Amino acid sequence: MSSTTRDTAAPVAAGASRVPLRFPTAGSTFVVGIAGYLGVNLSPYMIIAVQEGAGADVLTASWLVTGALLLTALTGLAVAPLCAGRLRRTVARVGLALAVLGFGLAALVPAALLPGLLLGGAGAGGAVAASGAALAAFRNPDRVAGFYGLANRGIITVVLAVVPLIGLAPLDVFGSMAVFSLVALALVIWLPAAPAAPAVPVPAVPETAPTAAPHVSRAAGRSSRTVTIAGFTLLVVFALWAASEDSLWAMVSVMGPDQAGVTPEGLGIALSAATAGGLIASVALMIVGNRLGRGIPLVVLLVLGGILKIVQGSVTDPTLFIVVFVVWNTAYALVFAFFVSTSAALDADGRWSGPLLATYLVGSALTPVIGAALVSGLGYQGFTVVLAIASFVLAVPAGIIGILSRRIERAATEALA
Repeated sequence: MSSTTRDTAAPVAAGASRVPLRFPTAGSTFVVGIAGYLGVNLSPYMIIAVQEGAGADVLTASWLVTGALLLTALTGLAVAPLCAGRLRRTVARVGLALAVLGFGLAALVPAALLPGLLLGGAGAGGAVAASGAALAAFRNPDRVAGFYGLANRGIITVVLAVVPLIGLAPLDVFGSMAVFSLVALALVIWLPAAPAAPAVPVPAVPETAPTAAPHVSRAAGRSSRTVTIAGFTLLVVFALWAASEDSLWAMVSVMGPDQAGVTPEGLGIALSAATAGGLIASVALMIVGNRLGRGIPLVVLLVLGGILKIVQGSVTDPTLFIVVFVVWNTAYALVFAFFVSTSAALDADGRWSGPLLATYLVGSALTPVIGAALVSGLGYQGFTVVLAIASFVLAVPAGIIGILSRRIERAATEALA
């Protein structure tokens, strides 16, 4: 190989070798991710615990919990670049240790409830970023995203059922979160590291053609810029989509009774069935894998989600309201999984899947406020139409990036072969 060739030969991140899905590595990745998202799922219980422990009213407690969730999101975004390299497990360990300490303080020391809550929220951000980046280390990102969704919803369903049985005092809620974080901390040892990018040498360039190597270098540079643009665009699209979807989720407890006369019992059925729909969607994606691609499913599901939102804002029959809500949430779960698999396929090191889960928190943290403002100004029908338009518009860039991620994944596989 000539000196010119050696200078241009470099590791190709897109061709990094991914690892098969095995129980220890998958279990560690999923549990660490669930620990990072625990605050999001337990936020209603956290609000009650803050009210009791700090003597705060509902609004104050809600803002304190929102602040902790925003810290999780911002911390996750800040440390995500570290998780695309050799510091992934270190970030996970430090984050989970802070979560154990923070939530432990909030549970055991009443005077330290607020700083403990914020410290725990910040620590959870490290777990979110590390687990998100680790998702990209596995082969077949679509199937992995399905497994992740199944594990997430399954474990969270159990946690949501068990915690109220224990109690909703600070010791019960924050103590449970500290214990779960401690379990995740013990499993970090099996978290998959960033795959090593194999050295893919540029073919030998004859001395008579000295300009060939620069052409290859420029092509690689253009490809890298394309992936970077696609990655950043995906993060923005995902954040906007999260804000749109979670606004409807936040308002459904108000829309159901007001618009369709849904009873509290019916609302409980709707939320439970919606979770079941998400589980079914995760299993379907595990079975299908990447056979349908990502671009077309993302476009179809986002358009379908937009149509279902419009219908949701129009129906007045309680049974039909619940059915539409469950179908919408099933489509939502599939779109979430496809976003995760798309980000994982863009880079095996987790450069984009790492910040993706934190980006979701940024988009969803303030959705109760956003949803309430839109409903107040536009009514339920106007509210759902605005959300539907967002889904239709976001379907275009999401579909394009989904197709691009599939091409990048195929190119990486061919390079390894």
